[in-house]
Amino acid sequence: MEYKYYDQEKLYLLKSNLVKEYNKFKSQGLKLDMSRGKPGADQLAVSNGLLDAITSRDWDDDASNHSLEYRNYGLLTGIIECKEIFAKLLKVPTKNVIVCGNSSLNLMFDYITQCMLTGSGAAAWRDQGEIKFICPVPGYDRHFAICEYYGIKMISVDMTEKGPDMDAVEELIKDPKVKGMFCVPKYSNPTGVTYSPDTVERMAKMCPAAEDFRIIWDNAYIIHDLSEHGDKMESVFDVLKKYGHEDMVIEFTSTSKISFPGAGVAAIAASDKNIDMIVSRMSVQTIGYDKLNQFRHVKFYRDVKGIMNHMRLHRSILAPKFKAVVNEFNNQLGGLGIATWTNPKGGYFISLDVMEGTAKRVYELCRDAGVTLTTAGATFPYGVDPKDRNIRIAPSYPPVDELLSATKLLCLCVKLAACEKLLEKFE
Repeated sequence: MEYKYYDQEKLYLLKSNLVKEYNKFKSQGLKLDMSRGKPGADQLAVSNGLLDAITSRDWDDDASNHSLEYRNYGLLTGIIECKEIFAKLLKVPTKNVIVCGNSSLNLMFDYITQCMLTGSGAAAWRDQGEIKFICPVPGYDRHFAICEYYGIKMISVDMTEKGPDMDAVEELIKDPKVKGMFCVPKYSNPTGVTYSPDTVERMAKMCPAAEDFRIIWDNAYIIHDLSEHGDKMESVFDVLKKYGHEDMVIEFTSTSKISFPGAGVAAIAASDKNIDMIVSRMSVQTIGYDKLNQFRHVKFYRDVKGIMNHMRLHRSILAPKFKAVVNEFNNQLGGLGIATWTNPKGGYFISLDVMEGTAKRVYELCRDAGVTLTTAGATFPYGVDPKDRNIRIAPSYPPVDELLSATKLLCLCVKLAACEKLLEKFE
């Protein structure tokens, strides 16, 4: 029976039992972490071959194509073999790919910095007064942090099962102060939603009032499926080309959750015009990125087929963890009317909506009993969830047994916080 139908006496009894159960958990001295989408030790282990992928033997022949170049300055846009792999993954021409360092977040921050200081086809954003960004919510806290760092006003737009609410987006872009939006198009963080073909089409044919409007297409989970039949997406640039809007999107991705976070390879895909602008800035910023790391990845994976085989190993580790969390939610919270959650086909997160007005309380209860969650409110601009209900769940890091313990405690805290909230009406 749903909690909302409980009378006062039944709620008090329920709360008493939940508190006893909660105190038992608290006495265990748990220290479990579900706060960020970090790969666990078992996932990191499948990439250990990268550490031996290149050796001194790779440089014995000084007449080879890579022997001198890859150990030296130059090749600003990356080594060709690595660019070709990313081009196939992103379904764009190789000439429209730049391969850089280890972090796509760094690349996004740099691109926004470029827009702020020198513009993206028009005057520098810093010289245009107040500027605004559209932010699908719940969304990725680090996107919001970039906007907040530069004082860019964020406007929330609800995520639907097909992607951002496009009616709202199409209305907002009529304002010339709206300069762009952040998107995670496949297995969106944290909902796991993949943008529908209709959503991508509507985005591609938009005609914003701002000529320098840019969509930051953060394709972080492009091949991060949790089943053999994951979601499919065509290249956004193929759709943009139909409307002559290729300049509107800058795409980013990386191997951060494919190889080693912090030691992977990140890439940018963009139109000819945008590539030229980015390279112009990069040529002042750096003489070149870590080509040995790029070559290491090429030697380890060899090609796209090798990467896809590697991702099957990741899936065999991740899928049981996601299944364990969702099953626990179904068993513990199903039918109570106090929570809903996503069951994504890929990515790194589950989005949990608890009873309105209780997310912060759930976070506090879990923290005090030894389970670290992503801070309540983090999935909204400025860290403020107006309904105080969304929590991002990251199942990847803990081993399955710890994950189950953490999820059981989380469900208990969701129940206790809901019970406390419902009792407020009797006070």
